[in-house]
Amino acid sequence: MMQTDNNTQHTNPIHRPLVQYILHLADTALILGHRNSEWCGHGPVLEQDIAISNIALDMVGQARMLYQYAAEIVNTTNVGTAATEDTLAYLRDATAFKNLLLAEQQNGDWAVTILRQFFCSTWQYYVYTQLAECKDARLTEIAAKALKEVTYHIKWSAEWVIRLGDGTEESHQRLVQALELLWPFTGEMFIPVAYEKEGIAEGWAAHIQSLQQPWLQKITEIFQEACITVPERQWQQTGGKTGIHTELLGFLLAEMQFLQRAYPDSEW
Repeated sequence: MMQTDNNTQHTNPIHRPLVQYILHLADTALILGHRNSEWCGHGPVLEQDIAISNIALDMVGQARMLYQYAAEIVNTTNVGTAATEDTLAYLRDATAFKNLLLAEQQNGDWAVTILRQFFCSTWQYYVYTQLAECKDARLTEIAAKALKEVTYHIKWSAEWVIRLGDGTEESHQRLVQALELLWPFTGEMFIPVAYEKEGIAEGWAAHIQSLQQPWLQKITEIFQEACITVPERQWQQTGGKTGIHTELLGFLLAEMQFLQRAYPDSEW
């Protein structure tokens, strides 16, 4: 019998480390995609409104592939259950979500949204690069597809970071303020929790501690062009990967899950 992060034995297959890891990746993609979707119709110019909406769709698409895989494992392991991508997205409470705290932070102004995307996309790029060669064939397949999208997400967000940082005095200041707000949430990316440690040992999870240096190198490279400085390492917020979130996630889920919870099993 598998042990969960709190060392309590469970028979529910959703607590298997592999499922928890898949949900961590899926939840991060879904929550970030939802945040980006909030810009639809509010982008600074039409072209960028469309761009960030398309990125939101990419993120939701990645989440769907991961949720589908997680549901298959749960249903195969526990005959009689009926987990689906929809139940995993819409019928879990905030404490069951494993997304990075960074992904749930509010959009703020354009600089906050851009920097959040740049941080997350760069992290996803290195994670998916490792997973594309992991021992889980399904994760390898999902990662390979996601990499094509994430590569564009990095390029798009990095160009905006440079444009804002090396632009006007106001745009530069807004980017600096965004950095002060978001930097304390970046450390969680590279602190493994129990299900990640097991996955690293078994070869189906990204070795996230080894990714911190290349991630930081990419961030530093773009920041130099943007004329801003990487902050010194400071105390970091953690907890998202084990279900401890800011109050922001509760409000986000209340909106995102309302229709499904108000009208259970509804279909278009």
